[in-house]
Parts: sequence; structure tokens; C-alpha cells
Amino acid sequence: MANEAINTFRACIPLFQSLSDPHRQDIIMLLAEKEPLTVNEITEHLSLSRPAISHHLKIMRDQKLVTIEQKGTQRYYSLALEDAVQLLKQLIKTVEEDCIF
Repeated sequence: MANEAINTFRACIPLFQSLSDPHRQDIIMLLAEKEPLTVNEITEHLSLSRPAISHHLKIMRDQKLVTIEQKGTQRYYSLALEDAVQLLKQLIKTVEEDCIF
């Protein structure tokens, strides 16, 4: 059982790293409130440059926290948190079953 707990913890590391940045947290909250948005629209709401927003969105896209929909020349970003939530639920379940005595 300990191996399963370790594997689940390790599987969560990239997700935790992605979620640990306050700017990415701001983007998540903004998209939760107003999705879908373009990079320019996100930039209008936050105090970051367009390249910085794009950088954060790339990291979030790599972790499957956001999806992109192309409409003409615009790319719209939306949240895609289902996989992340499932992974976190698995971590909680593993901790409850294997780490709490």
C-alpha cells in the first residue's frame, strides 16, 4: 500500500507545481468566472504582460488545466479541471486509506 501512496503523491507533483503559482491561481479564478477568454482578454484583467500570461497558459495547458478552442484567428481558453480533480480525489483517498492510522 505504501507504494501506491508514494506513486499517487509523485503523480501529483506536476499538478501541485502548476497550481502553486499565484498568477496561475488568478488565471484559474478568472476563467472560472468569465470563460472562455483570449490571452488579450485575460491580460486586461490581470497585471501581467501578454507574454507572461501566455507562459502561464502554456504551463497550465501542459498539465491539462486549460483547453483551447480556435475561433477564426482567436484562441479561447477554458478550464479543464476534471482530470486534476480526479487525481486530487485519488490522493485524498490514498492518504485516508494508507496514511491515517
